Amino acid sequence: MNTPTRSSVSEHARRNRALWTSYAADYAERAPRQWASEEITWGIWDIPETTLHVLGDVAGQDVVELGCGTAYFSSWLARRGARPVGVDVTPAQLATARAMQRRFGLTFPLVEASAEEVPLAGERFDLALSEYGASIWCDPYRWVPEAARLLRPGGRLVFLCNSAIMMLTGDELGRVGEQLRRPYFGMYRFEWPDDHSVEFHLGYGNWIRVLRTNGFTAEALVELQAPVGAIPPLDHIPPGWAERWPSEEIWVARKTL
Repeated sequence: MNTPTRSSVSEHARRNRALWTSYAADYAERAPRQWASEEITWGIWDIPETTLHVLGDVAGQDVVELGCGTAYFSSWLARRGARPVGVDVTPAQLATARAMQRRFGLTFPLVEASAEEVPLAGERFDLALSEYGASIWCDPYRWVPEAARLLRPGGRLVFLCNSAIMMLTGDELGRVGEQLRRPYFGMYRFEWPDDHSVEFHLGYGNWIRVLRTNGFTAEALVELQAPVGAIPPLDHIPPGWAERWPSEEIWVARKTL
């Protein structure tokens, strides 16, 4: 079932697909290490799931990963007894995922599509997941309704994204500082002039509003703190910044309607 299924994509999805195609070789180099990991970790600081406890027991669950990239997160879930399906808009990233499946002997479906329009049946999954996939690269007013459509009643949505604080203190290229540089009200679409990509970030009230509008109840918001002395893996985050302020946050919501 690894033959990609295509769906239409938005203008920003086409721009982001071009960016991730250019990144594909770098991520192909990282993929073997990520697939080989025995531990589920979150975000740029690799904080263990055993510390955060946001997923719970996934054994026997049908999971859709929205914006799976090289599908390393789906591979972690598959080893724990879940039945994942990876969805991503970039063929080059999915090619790496298929290569990793062959290398590690894990098989699960991979679907070429934007998370804003997923060509899969509704109410098929128990868990929808995004770790820096749809959660920042897709329009939340399009991908959150899709997640709701895909989930069974009582299903959970878990996604990681940049924190609002980090986005508000970033400059026009995303370099983080200690002063507010952007308005909080109206946070939505962020276009980056250096690589022409498009990201989407909301304030807390709007996240809650879009979740509730689509039948979700927010159960947790986990703000991630960098380990003391950790070296930032991204140039735009100064050393020590993420020890004082959250650079990432994980939302946990349940489909109740």
